[in-house]
Amino acid sequence: MNGTWVEIEFDCLPLRSVSRLDVPLDASPVYEQFVLRVKRAMDKHGTHNAYYLHRGTCVFHLTNDPDHGEISFRFEGTVLTGSKDRQTKSVDITTELRRETCGWLNEPIVQFFAETVQHAILVEFNRYIQAGDLTKTEERISKLAEQNELTDGFVGMYL
Repeated sequence: MNGTWVEIEFDCLPLRSVSRLDVPLDASPVYEQFVLRVKRAMDKHGTHNAYYLHRGTCVFHLTNDPDHGEISFRFEGTVLTGSKDRQTKSVDITTELRRETCGWLNEPIVQFFAETVQHAILVEFNRYIQAGDLTKTEERISKLAEQNELTDGFVGMYL
């Protein structure tokens, strides 16, 4: 038996790393909407100890057959951590049912699992922190900021 009960994937954007919120003139409507969602998250939660998760998926396996008993959600939103970024404090995300293979699924069950996505992300983001992924992300941001200072603000195009 596969030991994976819940599969969670996401991209993580530390909000403190966002230095510009202007949308390029040639940006696609999809990218423009993404920038506006990030801006709303920053307005609501600030940038310190706030992380924007996007392109997120959460899959629940209710049986051992993916063609029978799988519920998949998309999610996007903000995760807030404690002052030292060592523990997830809260999750503020939107979820959307992506696909399901449950003939017995009804609306109250969908709502239950949509709420469960938030609890699953809380646990998974703690695992993300413990795995050092957050530290690696912060190191990359720090390196870019240092390069930015050394080059009078020019790091390169499209960074």
